[in-house]
Amino acid sequence: MSDSSLRAPAETAVRQCMNLGSDESCAVVTDDERQAIGEALHAVASEIADDAAIVRYPPGDQHGEEPPEPVAAAMAGADVVLAPTTKSLTHTEARTDATGAGARVATLPGITDGVFLMGLDADYDSIAAESERLLDQVAGCERVRVTTDRGTDITFDLGDRAWQLDTGIVHEPGEMSNLPAGEIFVSPEDANGRFVVDGTMMPHGRLDDGQTLEFEVEDGYVTEVSDDAVREELETAADEVGRDAYNLAELGIGSNLAVEELVGSVLLDEKAAGTVHIAVGDDHGIGGDTHAPVHLDGIITGPTVYADGEEIELPSTE
Repeated sequence: MSDSSLRAPAETAVRQCMNLGSDESCAVVTDDERQAIGEALHAVASEIADDAAIVRYPPGDQHGEEPPEPVAAAMAGADVVLAPTTKSLTHTEARTDATGAGARVATLPGITDGVFLMGLDADYDSIAAESERLLDQVAGCERVRVTTDRGTDITFDLGDRAWQLDTGIVHEPGEMSNLPAGEIFVSPEDANGRFVVDGTMMPHGRLDDGQTLEFEVEDGYVTEVSDDAVREELETAADEVGRDAYNLAELGIGSNLAVEELVGSVLLDEKAAGTVHIAVGDDHGIGGDTHAPVHLDGIITGPTVYADGEEIELPSTE
């Protein structure tokens, strides 16, 4: 894909989403497989700020793997960080250290040229408003239940954990977002029940029609996984951190009305309006306290969501 075709989404990311100022520093962190997107972002950033750098390193082996120390240092030293990478930097110490130092961070894990074009072709002010509307319905609730016709029936106890917004508008120091964006999410203190993924989940991508991945959850941990490939990824992580690999890490609700169908990219599909995603593994970067070398999101379509027993109105593209 030509560099010129990536210009418009790069403009949206740097100018509207990050609001990069002429007196600020910007670090674009990318890898060998996402270099074209990284260079498009850097080109726009360089036109705005004199202190704009691009840092490239070989792709990591898994999501949540720490980048090399010079990359982490570049992130922590910048005012604005954009990270289009093959493997996610969202749930890393490098990212949390950067936001802790006041950087505004946008991670673009697993981004492709197509997803960059599709997901950034949106009005992020409207996405932020839709996310706020959704947040108003769940703010302050203690318990959330999610059900589907395919067999999902799981209850989350939030405890002291607060819902967070992922709007794509990253204008304040220490804020972060995924790009593409559009969700609200929480790291629950406890969860029990069963969830059935019928949308997108790695390492599969978009599931075939009728294909499902089933998970049993007890006392905040996944206890049974129906799929061999997902189970293998969790077992590999468990070899390093034990039971924490099976932590029920996240409940998220998509709020991006521009995403009308699932395309097989977790980054984009978890933002689809009216879907729910549930993640297993690391949650220390999103309000939890579990450190794990894995964070696997599974997207669930057609959910019904209850906040303290009241059904909430999910976003809809219809």
